[in-house]
Amino acid sequence: MESILDNYQRDKGMLVSILQDIQAEYNYLPKEALVELSQALGAPLSQVYSVATFFKAFSLEPRGRYLINVCLGTACHVRGAVKILEAIERELEIKAGGTTTDLEFTLETVNCVGCCALGPVVIINGEYHGQMKTDKVKALLKSYT
Repeated sequence: MESILDNYQRDKGMLVSILQDIQAEYNYLPKEALVELSQALGAPLSQVYSVATFFKAFSLEPRGRYLINVCLGTACHVRGAVKILEAIERELEIKAGGTTTDLEFTLETVNCVGCCALGPVVIINGEYHGQMKTDKVKALLKSYT
């Protein structure tokens, strides 16, 4: 935590960047880290929480080692993205928004990732998997374990 704060000279104006680095370190924003950050910056805890909860990219709950995003934009949707999502949910035994009990996977949906020609698209830790099919889901997930 100290090195993250020092990287930004404990500047309140860098709150979002500091939160990004904390999340990169812990894979979520632990309550203790937010309290320490509030004290170190001299910012109200309510302000730190306000920013942390405003951006969807931040999580106050532990996330899995692998973040799975299933695109549900129009092009992906018409090509079967919902079925892909359902197959992942069945395979991992979690619903969208959930994390597996072993903290390996977190499953989320996004509205569009901007690569419609590749749809349906599944993104795992920033790696794009286009033209997904339900029969490819099991092998894809297995490749990350």
